[in-house]
Amino acid sequence: MTIIDIPNDYSVQLSPPDITSYKDGNIGIDYIWSFDSGRPGPHACITAVVHGNELCGAIALDWLLSSEFRPIAGTVSFGFMNVAAFEAFDPEDPNASRWVEEDFNRVWAEAVLDGDRESVELRRARAVRPFLDTVDFLLDIHSMQHPAPPLMMSGRHDKARELAARIGAPERVVADSGHAAGKRMRDYAGFDDPASDKAALLIECGQHWAADTVPLAKLASARFLTSLGVADLDLLQGLGEPGPQLFYRVTEAVTIESDGFKFAQSFTGGEVLPKAGTLIGTDGDRPVVTPYDDCMLVMPTKRTWKGQTAVRLARLDA
Repeated sequence: MTIIDIPNDYSVQLSPPDITSYKDGNIGIDYIWSFDSGRPGPHACITAVVHGNELCGAIALDWLLSSEFRPIAGTVSFGFMNVAAFEAFDPEDPNASRWVEEDFNRVWAEAVLDGDRESVELRRARAVRPFLDTVDFLLDIHSMQHPAPPLMMSGRHDKARELAARIGAPERVVADSGHAAGKRMRDYAGFDDPASDKAALLIECGQHWAADTVPLAKLASARFLTSLGVADLDLLQGLGEPGPQLFYRVTEAVTIESDGFKFAQSFTGGEVLPKAGTLIGTDGDRPVVTPYDDCMLVMPTKRTWKGQTAVRLARLDA
């Protein structure tokens, strides 16, 4: 396993569910379950543990599977993705199991999937790729390093933003183009093609191990399925109601260019810095500043390594 030596600053309030009973799946791919209603409708899929130390998605999928959820139209699938990393989760060192050999959520460029590189994550991505090609709508459940307002990441195109508005949760929706370090699963193939009807969303439910990530993961999952007409509205009972939404667009992803990136403050994400030119950090000798007034910081990283995204910068989108 690649060593990810990042101290943990936060209490671990969640326990990973036992997902071993889901190993065999029901479509010939481990940990992938798919249910066809026999009626017309889209193929909707919810995925979890793309990163092995993000627990709320696994809990939400366990909730849906253990309740024997079945769709009323179309097909609904549930997938546990980077299971090898998830199985290595240790609450005493909870940052270490984000991945095994590389980030599962940076390998989804066709050239990488079709190339010669090998890793635990790439082998799993190649195994689930044929299944993912059949999915029309994807909700990929994640969580964040720091306590920050939850985010729905909608990618570059209006089709996903419109789906996020139909779901209605969480409050902040962020349109973005991903990371220089590699393509995310939510940006794979038709999901990122404006000519395709397919759409994908990635939800960041809050700090990785915070208890309040679970209610949001369940609410977003239920509203995703009901908004597509593949689940009965009864699924929403007891999950609460979302509030109004704010829509942001990322204008810049700050990619680290040196071995000495440092933030100017202990940013945790979601901060809106009111003045253009405010110092965010330094990348070696290069100052990184806000390019405009009311700039929101999106998910500043602890992994301040060369080539990684340090932070993304966003503004309100009309």
